[in-house]
Amino acid sequence: MENSESAESSPGKAKKNEKPEDNIPVENLKPKAPKAKKRKKPKDTTAPRQPLTGYIRYLNDRREAVRSANPSQSFAEITKILASEWSNLAVDKKQHYLDAAEQDRERYTKEYEAYKQTEAYKQFTQQQTEKKIKESKEKDTDKCLVSNINNQGYPSIIKEPQDMDFGNFDIPIFTEEFLDHNKARDAELRQLRKVNTDYEQQNAILSKHIENMKSAIVKLETEIVQQDKTNASLQKHLDHLRTSLTNGFGCVKLPGIKDVATLHNIDSYMMNLHTILLENNSQDTKLLNTVRDVVAKLEFNG
Repeated sequence: MENSESAESSPGKAKKNEKPEDNIPVENLKPKAPKAKKRKKPKDTTAPRQPLTGYIRYLNDRREAVRSANPSQSFAEITKILASEWSNLAVDKKQHYLDAAEQDRERYTKEYEAYKQTEAYKQFTQQQTEKKIKESKEKDTDKCLVSNINNQGYPSIIKEPQDMDFGNFDIPIFTEEFLDHNKARDAELRQLRKVNTDYEQQNAILSKHIENMKSAIVKLETEIVQQDKTNASLQKHLDHLRTSLTNGFGCVKLPGIKDVATLHNIDSYMMNLHTILLENNSQDTKLLNTVRDVVAKLEFNG
């Protein structure tokens, strides 16, 4: 009874569990600003399928087998096992998944470029533009509403941290699964950087080989040009010899041969003459003297 009388006799004294804003009249309370809507990334159902990374492909291939081998493990533990397997996977086996991911990425790039030319893409883009304009107008309206509320002169209410509204804040929670996935992606990124470095070194070696080959090609082309000039000079000299021999032996008939020397048969004519001179052992004095006279009159420096 005394406690009740004491409470009634001191109306200005706040109760122990009573909050400061409870003593403020209802008409003076500051209205809450409307909460911001949680935005979701718009999904285009008509767009091409997104590409999968090499790590995700490995998870899809191995998850069921690991789950069957470890039925008592949670989803996070299974993902952790898969991430460890991926980190210790042989380079050649891992490269198989990375190559498939690269092919899938190229497929998506080509399909998306083609999709951007379709009417469905234009409609989706137009819808998103109209939606952004509408959301922008609604946001401006909300700002005006909050500004009008703040300008009414209502007293500000100081709330305890546990009573404050954090609905407008999106606080990410880093789960173990996310951290394991992030570690696996970092390992994949390091592996890709290593492979990229190896490719760059191979590319540098190939570039050096290409430069050496280009230099060799230029050298060979120069030699070919020089050889063509030499061949042309030799051919010109050969033509001059044939003409000189034809003019010299045009009137000389060989024993047992009806044809005389011409530009067309000068090569065979000279072979027959050489054979006749060797077989007769220089006994045909007249033919031998004729050949000497003709040779003495020839000019071989053409």
